Amino acid sequence: MTAVQLPKHKVHVLEGHAGAVLAARFNSNGEYALSCGKDRTIRLWNPHRGIHIKTYKAHGREVRDVHVTQDNSKLCSCGGDRQVFYWDVSTGHVIRKFRGHDSEVNAVKFNEYASVVVSAGYDKSLRVWDCKSRSTEPIQIIDTFLDSVMSICLTKTEIIAGSVDGTVRTFDIRVGREISDNLGQPVNCISLSNDGNCILASCLDSTLRLLDRSSGELLQEYKGHICKSFKTDCCLTNSDAHVAGGSEDGYIYFWDLVDASVVSSFRAHDLVVTSVSYHPKENCMITSSVDSTVRVWKA
Repeated sequence: MTAVQLPKHKVHVLEGHAGAVLAARFNSNGEYALSCGKDRTIRLWNPHRGIHIKTYKAHGREVRDVHVTQDNSKLCSCGGDRQVFYWDVSTGHVIRKFRGHDSEVNAVKFNEYASVVVSAGYDKSLRVWDCKSRSTEPIQIIDTFLDSVMSICLTKTEIIAGSVDGTVRTFDIRVGREISDNLGQPVNCISLSNDGNCILASCLDSTLRLLDRSSGELLQEYKGHICKSFKTDCCLTNSDAHVAGGSEDGYIYFWDLVDASVVSSFRAHDLVVTSVSYHPKENCMITSSVDSTVRVWKA
C-alpha cells in the first residue's frame, strides 16, 4: 500500500454526539462502528453509509471507551462513573454493572471468547471481570502500576497495558508472570501490530514508539504530531505497512513503519483528534475528535 492508497478522502461525517467524542472503534469485521463521549452516550453507526443506528444511555458521567464482542451481541464500556457496563447490543439494556475501581476507568476490552472483560483505571489497576457469572466482583486485580493505566490490548494468554508511569507491562495469565518495558515517558495508548509481534505505544512527549514484543527492544520512533496532554490513539494499518496516529492540532499522520518517515498528514478535524481506528480489511479509517464528530475516510 503506497501513500496514494491511504485513506485521506472524507466520505462521511457522523454527527449526533453533544460534546467531545473520546473514542471511535470499528467492530471486528469493520461493518459497524461504535463511538462514545462526553455526552455520556455510546452510539452505533453504519460508517459506510453514514447512518446512525442506535444510542446507548446509562452512564452517569463521560464514556471513555467501548468494545464489542466478535459476534456483535455484547458491548462493554467504561468512563467517569467508575463502573464497567456490560450491554446487550440488540435491546440496548445493561446486563451488568461491574463496580470496584476507585476512580475513573480509562479503557475496556473483551477477551477473544467474550467470557471476560478487562478494565484499566485511573486507580493504577487492571481488573478482570467474569461476564458469565452473576458476581459483580473482579476475578483478578493487577495493581503493580505506579500511575494511571490508560490502555489495554489482549492476546489469547496475555494482558498488555500502558501506563502514565512510563511502562508497557505484559501479564501472562497462565503462568502469572509480569514483564515490564520502561519507555521513560507517560504512555497514553497502546496498539498491537496485526501480526502480533510488535506493540505501538503513544507517549506524551509527542512520540510513538514501536517495541518488539518478544525482546522489548525499541524498534522505531515516529514523530511530527503533537501529543502532550490528551489521550490520542495510534494504530497500524491492516497491512502493518504504516503507522497511523492522531494529533492535538486536528491532524492525522501516517508514517512508514520501517523508516519512520511521514508519508501523509492532513487536517482531519478542527480540534484534538482523540481516536483513530483502521478497518480490518479495507483502506478505510474512522477518526473522532473533541469537535463532537466521527469522520469516515477512504482511499
